[in-house]
Amino acid sequence: MQRTLPARLYGDPDAYARERQAVFGNAWLFLGHEAEAPEPGDWIAADIAGHRLFAVRGKDGVLRAFHNVCRHRAGPLVQGERGSCPGELTCAYHGWRYTLDGRLRSAVGFGPAEGLDPRELGLFGLKLTVWRGLVFVSMAETPQAFDAFIAPLARLIDERGLRIPGPALRRSHQIACDWKVYVENYLESYHIQSVHPALTQELGADYRVTVEGDLVIQESLAQGDGPQAGLWGWLWPNLAVNIYRDGAMIERMVPDGPGRTRLDYLFLRDDGPEALQDALEASDRITAEDADICMAVQDNLSAGAYDTGILSPTHEAGVAWFQARIAKVHP
Repeated sequence: MQRTLPARLYGDPDAYARERQAVFGNAWLFLGHEAEAPEPGDWIAADIAGHRLFAVRGKDGVLRAFHNVCRHRAGPLVQGERGSCPGELTCAYHGWRYTLDGRLRSAVGFGPAEGLDPRELGLFGLKLTVWRGLVFVSMAETPQAFDAFIAPLARLIDERGLRIPGPALRRSHQIACDWKVYVENYLESYHIQSVHPALTQELGADYRVTVEGDLVIQESLAQGDGPQAGLWGWLWPNLAVNIYRDGAMIERMVPDGPGRTRLDYLFLRDDGPEALQDALEASDRITAEDADICMAVQDNLSAGAYDTGILSPTHEAGVAWFQARIAKVHP
């Protein structure tokens, strides 16, 4: 029987620092949908575990990704989740200007300096891949082959005859719990009957959780025609791809510092945000229920009485898999 991770790893600054580098610094991370940056100069950005990343579409139509940090004194190139900077990127601190492909165009007002070579001061680049409209980036020097990483999810979607629609709406929520608490809650259905009474009525008894590669698959045969009918795929380290009967939702579970989590939702639906009422109501209800229980769990993990527990082989295989991977990060 597998025991849980020790309580000290939830909300601890040292644990967060290790995970920030060893987990998020080496993984493929979801940034957004390419349709959110359709024209040259359009960009999308995210802060993921303190890594400030963005992708901008070049004049040649190609998306390229960079750290959102100027090479002069670390000012930001873009601010917010998305926007446009036609022609060039400009640092908000001292005005240094960069081409859309990351080259330093002008160290504005810097003055003459011996040894200054603009060719050595381009933006710090990232690996970028677009898959079915979804933009993934990696900070790793040699990341995992993306095709191998995404293969289980691609096969699942194709086998079910599903597709990923275009972006319709973004939302974010802040939760006072460690990101691992929220991920573990997502990766099991054991809590659904206790925490989600309305969802329990929508889901069928045939609820399965399986692990394949970097993907945890959850699926249910829904009772009736509830908006939550469908399947849920969770990709290491923090991305849920939820595909329903009438759309999809991408859920990014982001460490926002020790003991804090930000949920970034991207709702996908071809007929636009006006058709999302049922999905938004269900999402808000379920998120509120999950947030309440996750914050209560975090409080108890921090209280000192609990150290480790045990995991159910029947219901918590996804949690066991996730915790085994996290355990490798910590001495």
